[in-house]
Amino acid sequence: MKTEEILIDFPVAVDPRGSLAIAEGTALPFEVKRVFWIYDIAEEKTRGGHAHTSCEEIVIAVAGSFDMVVDDGLERMVVRMDSPSKGIYIKKNVWCELRNFSSGTVCVVLASEPYNLNGYMKDYDEFKKMKNCLSEK
Repeated sequence: MKTEEILIDFPVAVDPRGSLAIAEGTALPFEVKRVFWIYDIAEEKTRGGHAHTSCEEIVIAVAGSFDMVVDDGLERMVVRMDSPSKGIYIKKNVWCELRNFSSGTVCVVLASEPYNLNGYMKDYDEFKKMKNCLSEK
């Protein structure tokens, strides 16, 4: 897993009024079926701490910044998210955690599936066991 493989640079239109980032069509690796945003996050809190068994997501820091911990079972990396024109692509069966939020952060998430409580893996040890089983096949 490499940073350049999971970061998406969105097209940006800039004029004297400001900048507009665009997430549509071929810029996205899946059809968006759900959008949600996270805000008013205390700086010392974390979000995520799970993997999805069927859903894919693109996470965007539209304001502020945070660290995104991404773990595919073989490699763990931390990516600083601090640009509204970049998204990080989280495939299914990838563990993610959001940490170190700056004040005023707003994070938008584009998801490939509607919300499904049963589609979450929230125990990191179970996640690692599942990833080991998948890699043995």
